[in-house]
Formats: sequence, C-alpha cells, structure tokens
Amino acid sequence: MFISPAFAQAADGAQESSLLVSLAPMILIFVVFWFLLIRPQQRKVKEHRAMVTALQKGEEVATVGGVIGRITKLEESTLTLEIATDTEILVQRAAVTQLLPKGTIKDF
Repeated sequence: MFISPAFAQAADGAQESSLLVSLAPMILIFVVFWFLLIRPQQRKVKEHRAMVTALQKGEEVATVGGVIGRITKLEESTLTLEIATDTEILVQRAAVTQLLPKGTIKDF
C-alpha cells in the first residue's frame, strides 16, 4: 500500500524481438520434426502406394499378417493369393507389405 508498483516501459522494438526469440525454439522443434519424422514417413507411404499399384499376376508377396503367397487374381482393391496348392485367400491390396523375389515360396 505504501509502495506503488513500478512498471518498466520497454520500447516497441524490444517487444517484437522478444516475441521472435520466444517463438524460435518452437519453430526449430517443428523443423526438426518435419525432417526427421514427417518427411520420411510421407516418402515411405508414397513408395508403398506405388508398389501396391504396380502389383501383377504371378508375383510373390508377403502381407501384414505374415502370409506369403503368389498373386493369382487382381481386382481394384483386393487380390487373391495362392498360399498352397488349391488354397487361395482374398486379401486387400493395402495389406501387401513386401514384394518377394521369384522362387521365394519354393524355399519354404
């Protein structure tokens, strides 16, 4: 009560630079996340989409669930895999994770 509060008055230029200094770490963190996490993930998704659209009949593939088979029939969003003699399953195209070299199934 006896002492009145004293307020320091800063110039307008000092307030703008302090705002920039306080936002710089946030901007830096976003840039680091972009180059280390977001950009590589986008590239991986793009490569997977290209691989899935380029699938052809007769290729050997592995699915997300670990099923290995030969493509016998292709449709727009699904494909049929032959996993054993006279045993075929229907799988979504997006479930294919890896294109295997020819003759891989014979090794198993």
